[in-house]
Amino acid sequence: MQIKKGTEAVSSGAPTAAQLEAINAQAKARLSGEQVYVFSLRLCDDQVDRDHERFDDAALPGLARLFLGKTGILDHRWSADNQVARIFETQVVKEKGVSYIKAWAYIRRGGVNEELIADIEAGIKKEVSVGCAMGRAVCSVCGSEYGTCGHRKGESYDGQVCCAVLQEPLDAYEFSFVAVPAQPDAGVLKAMGGKQRHLKELAEEFGAQAEYRALFQQAQLGQRYRKELEDNVVRLGLALELGVAEPVLRSVAQVTAPEDLLALKAALEERLAEWMPVTMQLGGSGGKKECVESGFLI
Repeated sequence: MQIKKGTEAVSSGAPTAAQLEAINAQAKARLSGEQVYVFSLRLCDDQVDRDHERFDDAALPGLARLFLGKTGILDHRWSADNQVARIFETQVVKEKGVSYIKAWAYIRRGGVNEELIADIEAGIKKEVSVGCAMGRAVCSVCGSEYGTCGHRKGESYDGQVCCAVLQEPLDAYEFSFVAVPAQPDAGVLKAMGGKQRHLKELAEEFGAQAEYRALFQQAQLGQRYRKELEDNVVRLGLALELGVAEPVLRSVAQVTAPEDLLALKAALEERLAEWMPVTMQLGGSGGKKECVESGFLI
């Protein structure tokens, strides 16, 4: 799954000798301290963000390594013209019970980049967002794969608000200067994506409209089938006179995982068949010879 979370940036200015060595490890031609501007970023943390997601604390070290050497762009527009910075160092920091990835990036001084540097110094270009890929999202309520258990992000269950815990980092793509990040503390010092992009938007950007339409139609069919399944479970529950009101049955059906909903429907159908067996309305002749009035034969 592709993930984006927000962050913010904090300026630093001229690089130290050690930082310059790390920068030159990324550069093709050797750069001097006067040629580069350095700033630090808080890429992402383990706190719940605006999308009701959070990174697993154990995933941060691996994700930090993946961000080393990645580019900095503007508004997540993946083009060479939009490249403005590059990460040359990362580490995981823990402060006041919060773990986060801190990164250092550099910008080449001169030309239009001076405007960006001035905006960073002025605190205007502050919020940043990152793009990365995570292998798993786990439900914080029950620990199951998110989307299979029926719990929904942002909803409360026995006083616990559900969120998706992002695990198993697969790749890191970039960080980007944005207006509103998903993670409130991200910026020029946090980055993991500001605005989460929708599938339709990505399909239009990468020319995959046909694939998107096919997926959308399949999703609509799946939603209709799910609604019919929920309706059948509610109908069966009412027919069996379980003593549960229709709104309660519907609420249970809506949060039940698909495979559990199918099993519940089958069990209710079996119980209904036992309770109300199907009988023939017309009995047989009982072995008696049928008498037919010959006057009516043609």
